[in-house]
Amino acid sequence: MRAVAMVAVLVSAFGCASQSPASNVLVFTRTTGFRHASIPAGIVAIRELGAQARYTVDATEDPAVFNEARLAGVKAVVFLNTSGTVLNDDQRSALERWIRAGGGFLGVHAAADTEYEWPFYGELLGTWFARHPAVQTATVHVIDRAHPATSPLPETWTRTDEWYDFRAQPSGVRVLAEVDESTYTGGSMGTHHPIAWTHGVGAGRSIYIAMGHTEESYAEPLFREMLLGALRFTSGDAPTP
Repeated sequence: MRAVAMVAVLVSAFGCASQSPASNVLVFTRTTGFRHASIPAGIVAIRELGAQARYTVDATEDPAVFNEARLAGVKAVVFLNTSGTVLNDDQRSALERWIRAGGGFLGVHAAADTEYEWPFYGELLGTWFARHPAVQTATVHVIDRAHPATSPLPETWTRTDEWYDFRAQPSGVRVLAEVDESTYTGGSMGTHHPIAWTHGVGAGRSIYIAMGHTEESYAEPLFREMLLGALRFTSGDAPTP
């Protein structure tokens, strides 16, 4: 009887572990403007990172997913290189309610080239895309390494990407990393050129990473670590110091 009881305990324990709930990450990639060739590579990377963190990851271009019933099972929404106007008014309202109620949002690269006519989206991102020079190598200064998205990164990080300028400096945000304009040509933001930042929106969390233009980005170990930390943060699984 004792052996049977022990087996029952072990089965119960392992059963509970295998059935532990996973976060549902929704990756949205709709474009009505420029479409990045790196979107498929980004989806693959986020799926792999999600599996590593035991998240379920769904990727879609269908804006109909932005409704109360579907978002009820989601912990993090990722706008991966979206562009242009991608949601109608009802879908916008559903996403805004979900975020203000405690949802997590991660915007990657061209997420800032999205929904220019929606004031809440500007609040969610912190600013919008303005222009960019050619893809080139530059130096990133990680100025806040306490955040889950940047804690794995070195203080100085040299990499190749498309370095966005923005319509304005993001306001009311916690800047995580800046690109050094003295290390590349064509930047126009000045001494402080943020390329990753985070802030709260209602009870929700938002983080934006301006990098991620190239397919190669999504194979870079450090960039993947940054994305993984951002996913854990937006899902509410990594506390923010």
